Amino acid sequence: MELYDVTIIGGGPAGLYSAFYSGMRDLKTKIIEAEDHLGGKLNVFKEKTIWDIGGLPPTKGKQVIAHLIGQAKTFSPHIVLGEQVVDFSREKDGNFLIKTNRSTHRSKAIIIASGYGILRQAKLTIHGAEQYEQDNLLYAVTDIERFRNKDVMISGGGNSAVDWANEIEPIAKSVTVIHRRDEFGGHEKFVQQMRQSNVQVMTPFQVKGLTGCSNNCRVEEIEIEHCESRQCERRKIDALIVNHGYDIDLSFMDQAPEGLVLEEMRIPTESSMQTCAPGIFTAGDISGHPGKLPLIAGAFTDAALAVNAVKTYITPEANAFAGVSSHDERLQEQGS
Repeated sequence: MELYDVTIIGGGPAGLYSAFYSGMRDLKTKIIEAEDHLGGKLNVFKEKTIWDIGGLPPTKGKQVIAHLIGQAKTFSPHIVLGEQVVDFSREKDGNFLIKTNRSTHRSKAIIIASGYGILRQAKLTIHGAEQYEQDNLLYAVTDIERFRNKDVMISGGGNSAVDWANEIEPIAKSVTVIHRRDEFGGHEKFVQQMRQSNVQVMTPFQVKGLTGCSNNCRVEEIEIEHCESRQCERRKIDALIVNHGYDIDLSFMDQAPEGLVLEEMRIPTESSMQTCAPGIFTAGDISGHPGKLPLIAGAFTDAALAVNAVKTYITPEANAFAGVSSHDERLQEQGS
């Protein structure tokens, strides 16, 4: 087993930027990603517009993924796909042994950039709903054009529901958003945009039942229930998009070493991204530290701080911070 300076658990935005920045610090780097592709949660939002990354105009998720992967590969990290970390422990020599469902890896340090673990979108708990998933019951949007001139209903109240409503409204025949609470969790500007558009917002409502076509493969009608009065009404629809959050799998933390624990789905860290276990750092959504910014932009800052801490953990006499990227001769050579 080859020994790496740092192994990054997770190939989402935080993990990918960690890989790039560790190359800047001349660290021998490996990424382990449980899925068979990089990009993390952004893969659910390939057609969604991402607004909050500095230096980028509003950009589709699939383009952001491509940029992140291209940047991450700048210094040729070793990338392992389709392996889920199940255990990691410290060896007698102080290095770490990382076990996956397929193999074993060795590393001097670890950056946990797993987000909220392996994410699976929470599904409707309505009997028979799964039979419609091959057609017009959707948990992710891969082609926004399919909603052109259609009657679309969206169930959810977070950023995703609000953003999809705003993206789909200009091309759809109608868009209706139902939510169990009166308040929405999206950014205020986009919630206001939704409320001031032609989107019909219905609160507090929830999905009560689905009625399919004759062969029961396509939803034709949805029953919605008022959460307080319990009165129901039925609506004809062409598509139902469900954004009810995620089922989270952080089971690899069950065997975490040296008192490493989760608090409210995050690992407590110092401002340097150092956990209570020396040599283990975090970046992105999994990080729990004062001043945490739960945005992609915040994940990039976490990543740079974690990598700098890894560098001084492995080489105590190293500078605490890297030089400016425009001064890196390797990047100048690639740009010439």
